[in-house]
Amino acid sequence: MVDLGKIPPTIWWEDGTVRMIDQSRLPLVGDLLVCNGYEGVCSAIAGMAVRGAPALGVAAALAVALWSETAGAAITDLRYYLGELDRVADEIAATRPTAVNLMWGAERMKRFARDNADAGLDALRPLVLEEALRVRAEDEERNRALGAHGAALIEPGSRILTHCNAGSLATAYFGTALGVIFTAHAEGKIAQVWVDETRPVLQGARLTAWELRMAGVPFRLICDNMAASIMRSGWVDAVIVGADRIAANGDVANKIGTYGLAVLCKEHGIPFYVAAPSSTVDLTLASGDEIVIEERDPREVTGFTVSGVIEPRTSIETKALDALTEAGPYSLGMTKGHQMELTRKGGAYQFDAWVRIAPPNVEVYNPAFDVTPAAYVTAIITEQGVARAPYGESLAEACCGTGALHELG
Repeated sequence: MVDLGKIPPTIWWEDGTVRMIDQSRLPLVGDLLVCNGYEGVCSAIAGMAVRGAPALGVAAALAVALWSETAGAAITDLRYYLGELDRVADEIAATRPTAVNLMWGAERMKRFARDNADAGLDALRPLVLEEALRVRAEDEERNRALGAHGAALIEPGSRILTHCNAGSLATAYFGTALGVIFTAHAEGKIAQVWVDETRPVLQGARLTAWELRMAGVPFRLICDNMAASIMRSGWVDAVIVGADRIAANGDVANKIGTYGLAVLCKEHGIPFYVAAPSSTVDLTLASGDEIVIEERDPREVTGFTVSGVIEPRTSIETKALDALTEAGPYSLGMTKGHQMELTRKGGAYQFDAWVRIAPPNVEVYNPAFDVTPAAYVTAIITEQGVARAPYGESLAEACCGTGALHELG
């Protein structure tokens, strides 16, 4: 049985705020972020407190609604309101360049506001919030439909390898690639999941492993460079990954390392499946060559970040930590560029640290994503059905919004 009850929602609206699980600190620290302004959501997106293509689409929609309910509430001129909403939506969309769902969510809110402007400003504001909540609700519905389509491709007793995190945490709820795995496991088809650690931010080790453990799905964690060896040993029956953007021809942008897995699958005769909602398909891009690849902070490669909670064992330790954190967060002076900050957290003390592992002044290339050519993709699983080559036809059908649930292409 799959128990998703232990996995919290990723992002939601509550009491006039946008709330989200801080994924940058999972799994050892489970903090809740409360955003009172859209700028806070933007910071959370840029800092990867919220990540995963579908979740970013929901975050964009909720951030626009949050602006409308806060700063936008003081605007009395409809034309000015619409102009500012467009500006804010564009600012939100620009926080990360690769995941198309972020732009999709922002554009959907812009289009909705324009299409409903005739209702008048007083009526439009609550409608904008309703639309953002609809975006969130629809995401879970799409993911569950996607999971059902993907599970139909999985044979009983399968050993599945997945990369990065395309689980519930990457969506409003339920997940894409992990949504397929959750559904297949509930049907008794999953023998084991291989979880790539996913360097350099370790979304597989931190997030996917945590979700699978919470849901009761059997898994084993491996380093990224172990995938070829276990494939050669015959221990992988299929690979399922998510996607951050899919071009019209079926080229797939996903977390760095995905392309290598696809090449390995081709060599070993293993199906390579991509699971993503139709909103991740960008029909305006002819191929993956047009996808902008985000480059991130070199410190993700030259060191690693760790968060945890210190629980004092003695009164002496408590006194020392109290003295350090009495005036607020305390940054420790450390050599070699290491960093650590202590903060009081109830009766305990939270630490957030960055530890260097590479020599100082090393030049780094740190792309967050790579592009897998369509020729390496066995099928693309969407909420509309399973798209197969030629992807130019089947993806267009998946994005047409017919609601049909069938084999495409």
